[in-house]
Amino acid sequence: MRHRIAVVGAGPAGLTFARVLHRHAHPVTVLERDPAPDARPPGGTLDLQQGLGQLALRKAGLHADFRALSRPEGQAMRILDPDGTVLRDWKPRPDDHAHPEIDRGQLRDLLLGPLDVHWGRSVTRVVPTPGDGTTVHFTDGRHQTYDLVIGADGAWSRVRPALSPETPHYTGVTAVETSLPDLDTRHPDLARLVGDGSMAVFGRNRALVAQRGSGGHVKAYAQFRAPLDWHTDLDPDDADAVRSRLLALYDGWTAPVLDLLRHGTTFTHRPIHALPVAHTWTHVPGVTLLGDAAHLMPPLGAGANLAMLEGAELAESIAASAPGDLDDAVRAFEERMWARAGRWAQHTTAGLERLVGPDPSEALALFDEVHMS
Repeated sequence: MRHRIAVVGAGPAGLTFARVLHRHAHPVTVLERDPAPDARPPGGTLDLQQGLGQLALRKAGLHADFRALSRPEGQAMRILDPDGTVLRDWKPRPDDHAHPEIDRGQLRDLLLGPLDVHWGRSVTRVVPTPGDGTTVHFTDGRHQTYDLVIGADGAWSRVRPALSPETPHYTGVTAVETSLPDLDTRHPDLARLVGDGSMAVFGRNRALVAQRGSGGHVKAYAQFRAPLDWHTDLDPDDADAVRSRLLALYDGWTAPVLDLLRHGTTFTHRPIHALPVAHTWTHVPGVTLLGDAAHLMPPLGAGANLAMLEGAELAESIAASAPGDLDDAVRAFEERMWARAGRWAQHTTAGLERLVGPDPSEALALFDEVHMS
């Protein structure tokens, strides 16, 4: 008898879990609140690391397809001083595939493949009942019971309260995202400044980061330390007002760098939240968590990679378990996940302090440490 399994959330964690189980001919129900795959912008670009995200794609049988879509040249990284001086200009070797970039939308479509996702199924809560499975309650009043429910529904997970009272806390760092479409054609000088991959400029308690996606599309992120309510007097739809406030925050920085803000189209407020570094819970049969739902951490390149590998590993453990051993497989997986995620959470939390902190030289030193390792 096959277990009745549902995963809540069609992000990288949930889709990787479902895709690996599908490869093992095990059915799984994917529940996603968005009404369709393209209901909202998919976000920017991700670098998938060989031992994490790429390993997960190998387990899903998708690594060759990933290689065809990914951009190894996107690993390039430039670091500038606020006055425009180029401090580092790192370019990958032609055969370097340590962490190539891929657009989030492309990764989503790659993982979706043959999966049957139940779009527009918004979950309000899950209720585990020992011996009787876990019941998922939906906003439309319906409910469904499964042997195992996996919360892969991100930072503000509706599944997490079944296991843990913790909610994400504000790290003190805010990011404001903007987009610069068709940069190579519209602003070739700025495109050359950004380079083939990412560019970062670090100042005191603030940074500007640009990441190149496919098709000449660039996303830029203003990152700075501020109260959570720093923007409450601004109309978020008034791009000129937000731009003016940001330019004031970066007053004195060289004009070419500030063009990332001047040419941005719309601005999205993204305060950075995190769960406690050592977030764990008392095991509850019939429910568990993956990715940001389990261990939300600062966005320093680990989150999606960890989430995908966790999804793949949990799926393999379930596929290999005997019918009566499902709970033992989940419990053992949680122990492994907690240990690994705790190490990465410590690393990314310390990294955010250095990247957006009072001493810009710490950001440069962190970059050198990463590229020497």
